[in-house]
Amino acid sequence: MNTKRQDGFSLIELLIVVAIIGIIAAIAIPNLLASKRAANEGSAIATVRTLTSAQATYAATTGGGAYAPDLAALNGQGLIDSTLASGSKSGYSFVSTGAGAGKAADPRRYLSTATPQSVGTVTATGTRKFASDATGVIYYAAAADTTAMSAATGNAIGN
Repeated sequence: MNTKRQDGFSLIELLIVVAIIGIIAAIAIPNLLASKRAANEGSAIATVRTLTSAQATYAATTGGGAYAPDLAALNGQGLIDSTLASGSKSGYSFVSTGAGAGKAADPRRYLSTATPQSVGTVTATGTRKFASDATGVIYYAAAADTTAMSAATGNAIGN
């Protein structure tokens, strides 16, 4: 008795496994992207808090009561790292400016903002933008909102 035994999977079985993997991927990928956006937003909020602390420290130590004019000044005093000083971190763009020159110049004011680098696409880096000023309150607005972000145009985090 010489019986041939065939081991392995049939083509149908392999196609079923590939289809199941495809279904699982179709369910998991949008959740993964949403998790990444949420992580980016959490990082942006924490970074705006860092900028608020750095501005307060700068005003109390180096600035003589005036806030830092930009991220480079904060980095120059060792209050923020070089990654944040570049203005880009975790899918967000950051700006922190003291009150500008001119009639409205006030060295006791500043504005730090965080804006997503990509909005409204499948690979969006965030759905909200953030801002903080000398009050220390962090505000948010929808990233799709085209008005300039300021404390007056946003909602306080936690409200």
